[in-house]
Amino acid sequence: MPEMHARLRWPDGSTERVYSPSLVLAEHLDEGAAYSLDEFGRRARAALTEASERVRARYGFPCGRAAASLASVEARIARHRVGEVVGPVVVEALER
Repeated sequence: MPEMHARLRWPDGSTERVYSPSLVLAEHLDEGAAYSLDEFGRRARAALTEASERVRARYGFPCGRAAASLASVEARIARHRVGEVVGPVVVEALER
């Protein structure tokens, strides 16, 4: 399966590279777009869940790396919700 990464910039200025086992990230996220935490969380959850299910359909088991990416994203969102820095999550690049 073709894989891809999303390079993200969080509201506090930190960056993260998120893995997906399929190109489905490009169906849910737009390169250069800025999303609120809630909107980004919804889109990332949908994309990474779908990506993991594509792996399950092909190989018979879900993708552990997609689950780890989703867990990391959700943890960052939770930290930013209680933090003092408010702003969007920016998708700096979608890399194939």
